[in-house]
Amino acid sequence: MTLAAQSAGFLSPTGVEIAFVLVGLVTLGAALVTVTTRQLVHAALWLVVALGGLAVEYLLLTAEFIAWVQVLIYVGSVVVLLLFGLMLTKAPIGRSPDADSGNRPVALAVALAAAAALVWVVVDAFRTTWIDLDGPARGSTAVTGEILFQHWVLPFEALSVLLLAALVGAIVLSRKKKEDES
Repeated sequence: MTLAAQSAGFLSPTGVEIAFVLVGLVTLGAALVTVTTRQLVHAALWLVVALGGLAVEYLLLTAEFIAWVQVLIYVGSVVVLLLFGLMLTKAPIGRSPDADSGNRPVALAVALAAAAALVWVVVDAFRTTWIDLDGPARGSTAVTGEILFQHWVLPFEALSVLLLAALVGAIVLSRKKKEDES
């Protein structure tokens, strides 16, 4: 191997790294449009783009199982449940002046503080960690399933109860409006 091939690093990105950054930028853009749009249905559809971008990022990281879980659970279930709730509560389809509470500066400050804290925690946690990308893959389905079913069962069950409560709440809200109109 030549010296140039050995020293490939940060300044010589591969095609996968370039694709990762480009998909990340598209995902970030979709996430920003999701939280800044005034149309609730458009926000839900941009959320599909953002969550799909995350699934593509997982595929680029060779975590196929997590990518499919992302697509099936978040894109396939959570967004459909969100749209179903919007339809049941008869939320306005067009621009909604009620969707803006006028707290954008406070929300921006909180978002920037949360992002800074997240970046600081991740950088601090992985500062000295180096991953051998040429070694064997460690994110196999067997290892991921074992971790999920041993350590993350309770959060998944809590999320399912939360989603069920949201669905029941949407049904109750839609029923009350029908009774009031009679």
